[in-house]
Amino acid sequence: TALNFIAMGDWGRNGADHQKQVAAQMGKVAAEVKSQFVVATGDNFYPSGVISKNDPLFKYSFEDIYTDFSLQWDWYVVLGNHDYKSNPDAQVEYSSISRRWKMPARYYSKTFNINNDPTQQVLMLFIDTNPLIPEFYKNAEYGPNVKGQDTTAQKKWLAKTLSEADSSIKWKIVVGHHPIYTGGSRTDGYDTKAVRSSLESTLKKYGVDVYLTGHEHSLQHIKPEGKTHHFISGAASEKTAVKLIPNAEMVASEYGFFLFSVTNNQIKVQTINDEGEVFYNTIIKK
Repeated sequence: TALNFIAMGDWGRNGADHQKQVAAQMGKVAAEVKSQFVVATGDNFYPSGVISKNDPLFKYSFEDIYTDFSLQWDWYVVLGNHDYKSNPDAQVEYSSISRRWKMPARYYSKTFNINNDPTQQVLMLFIDTNPLIPEFYKNAEYGPNVKGQDTTAQKKWLAKTLSEADSSIKWKIVVGHHPIYTGGSRTDGYDTKAVRSSLESTLKKYGVDVYLTGHEHSLQHIKPEGKTHHFISGAASEKTAVKLIPNAEMVASEYGFFLFSVTNNQIKVQTINDEGEVFYNTIIKK
């Protein structure tokens, strides 16, 4: 059996826009395939993150929306730029309150067994891309929350964790908020460029299979030269325009999410919209 998980992002809007419709389809798909967890790619709480671990938005934008039994399993979450407008650490602290919310730190890693077999695993690294963007340090909202973040330490940790992957690790997936290629509005954005220059060489050097992000409110699959497939899942409540860029396999201005199904020799990725339609799928072979 495959290791199934849902990837969604840019979502927390008190149920507004299409958040509830996407949540309903996530619940259906998760039940059908017995999804084991959800990956949230950031911008978890609009418009400006949360203030404390007791912020009511955890209830209105998360607990009250993703109510299906099939979505009560673990959620592995990264921070987006909107989450940096208030108190990013409040989302880390919420892990101690919620049974399903997992964010042990601003960046962290976890291994998952494929088919309950510890000799066949997926290594997932959940990173914080916000401090990698120099412009954020000058910004009145982001500045205080990126200040003091040790980006060198994070990048060393990323390289070390990837380099120490042993033979049981069949796949390496890095999850962050900011994409390094996009057919959305930020193709040449300062944030896209900053994160690309900061991360791309590491992804290539350690043979990362998938770089999974949000930030753009669309669903995208981009495959530049090399090993790494880039997926953007940022359409869990709002959608914005897309355009074809070089190496784009799929760019869609649709509300929805991705379903990843991982076995030891392939990853099947399906793109599902707010009406439950699978409108794109691809297979990554080992």
